[in-house]
Amino acid sequence: MPSDLLQRPGRAAPALSGTAPKRRTRVFALAEARSAAAALVLFLIALPLQPTGAPAWAWGPLYAATYVTGGWEPAWAGLMALREKTLDVDLLMIVAAIGAATIGQVMDGALLIVIFATSGALEALATARTQDAVRGLLDLAPTVATRLADDGSEATVPTENLVVGDTILVRPGERVGADGRVLAGASEVDQATITGEPLPAAKETGDEVFAGTLNGTGALRVRVERDASDSVIARIADMVEEASETKAPTQLFIEKVEQRYSLGMVFATLAVFLIPLAFGADLTASLLRAMTFMIVASPCAVVLATMPPLLSAIANAGRHGVLVKSAVVMERLGQVDAVALDKTGTLTEGTPRVTDIRPLFGPGLTEDAVLALAAAAEHPSEHPLARAVVDGARTRGLAIADLRDFTSTPGVGVTALVGGHLVAVGSPARLLDGTGAACAAEVAADLEDGGRTAVLVLRDGVPVGVLGIADRLRPDATATVAALTTLTGSTPILVTGDNPRAAARLAAEAGITGDEVHAGLLPEDKVEAVRRLEARGRKVLVIGDGVNDAPALAAAHIGIAMGRAGSDLALETADAVIVRDELATVPRVVALARAARRLVVQNLVIASAFITGLVIWDLVATLPLPLGVLGHEGSTVIVGLNGLRLLRDAAWRRADTDGAQ
Repeated sequence: MPSDLLQRPGRAAPALSGTAPKRRTRVFALAEARSAAAALVLFLIALPLQPTGAPAWAWGPLYAATYVTGGWEPAWAGLMALREKTLDVDLLMIVAAIGAATIGQVMDGALLIVIFATSGALEALATARTQDAVRGLLDLAPTVATRLADDGSEATVPTENLVVGDTILVRPGERVGADGRVLAGASEVDQATITGEPLPAAKETGDEVFAGTLNGTGALRVRVERDASDSVIARIADMVEEASETKAPTQLFIEKVEQRYSLGMVFATLAVFLIPLAFGADLTASLLRAMTFMIVASPCAVVLATMPPLLSAIANAGRHGVLVKSAVVMERLGQVDAVALDKTGTLTEGTPRVTDIRPLFGPGLTEDAVLALAAAAEHPSEHPLARAVVDGARTRGLAIADLRDFTSTPGVGVTALVGGHLVAVGSPARLLDGTGAACAAEVAADLEDGGRTAVLVLRDGVPVGVLGIADRLRPDATATVAALTTLTGSTPILVTGDNPRAAARLAAEAGITGDEVHAGLLPEDKVEAVRRLEARGRKVLVIGDGVNDAPALAAAHIGIAMGRAGSDLALETADAVIVRDELATVPRVVALARAARRLVVQNLVIASAFITGLVIWDLVATLPLPLGVLGHEGSTVIVGLNGLRLLRDAAWRRADTDGAQ
């Protein structure tokens, strides 16, 4: 990925939305996509004409145009590679296609052109979309900030001009302009883009804040502690780029194989042509034998031996809500032997809910009465905890009373007059003072030890109850963890930026042991956890949904993003997306990918057997060209039909069974 992708695009104002603006390259803005589409259309028009006896002038120009539109770019790239003394397999396929045309097999050559043009277009599109995602990530951080001078005056400056030691003002609803520490003020800051925490974090003097996170209802004065280029959000972009580049060794290995194959086929074809000539063979017969050799030794059958099972598996997974972005991804999914799960929005639903209602003994209120009081006071608030309380009351069918004199204090809670009583709802640490404090503190501590967020409810200054609020485990999480454990032979690990107590509680419910729980992690820590597994030779699958998961998704052998609430960057960086947010489909698609890999092996054996047999026949005897073409195309049909078996719903049902075993 070019380094200039990390240059921040200019904008007039900071973005205040929860996600970065989408920057998506249009498919047909890419020259490769336009060429591939044109070649495919021309090929499909020409295909039915020749078998029906149409004159050559009707279909010949169409096939010729297919060669030109689809083959020009790879041919030119191959010629440029030759200048660097590298023989590209795409150039070899162009030569094979032209060779096929010279002996009358125009359709075979055109098919090769279409296949390789389409492959190049998909690769170009994937690269462009990754670049779009990195640009979108940088848009999370505002381009301007309010800098405070020593005399208290304000100035709006570009964030890249901020230096360590500057003081900035972050107003309610604005995004923080730089990594720094709070000098004054109190607020809640939504920093899910960095840590993955499901709830806004209370910030006051001395607390750290990150560029790109969204400020709540309070104003903050922040001292800048990192340059813009060194902020956490910028480092995430750098890590996505770096992790994507770490896949290059695999690509280099493939290129070496292509190089050897290309050179071998060129020399073999020349030998088949020249050696008989040296012994006095007829020129036309030698050329026909060489062209027959090029046809039967063509890798078309091998390519189709690989692609139908993988593409069929992709189509089947897509029908069941899993978007797998390429055949390479499907193949890698079948290699997975270790899994790392994010918590918030992946293992859990990502929405806080009331899990516990603890009325205190003295006031004598019931659970419903305590919840109804809290919901009435919280009703005007937009805080996620407030919404959880109100939703909890509505779920129980409780009436929400009218209120007066509502006030909200960032980091503390809310107060309101409800039914003639002054009701306060908020942080136990901030509200406890006086009668019943010891009992309420004990209940709150017990809830927090269990991984809940404790919310205290006071009536006229007296604690009447404590609510426990937590993100809820997905209904299919436990079964998914068990299925992944069976498939990979090891328990998945949990990697999360949430606090250790909440992480440990959710992990235990899901069946993940304490040693496999890694909490309080920043994005770079998640990447390090993945790399530790890979250093032990494991093929790691990472499942996540947030911007903070993107570096780990890119660094892993395979990354899967949850689609419904996933950030743009996570969706673009991930190799596959769970569109319907059904976590249970993950082990199913892994099992389906393993079935596809088994079929690939079968097909490669079949294709290799046909190619080897036909090549030997052509070399030791006289292989008639029609029979060579029939054998070549017959092997293609056989492996294609074998691969298409994975299109059936029965294949998904078998994958479901395999994943549950």
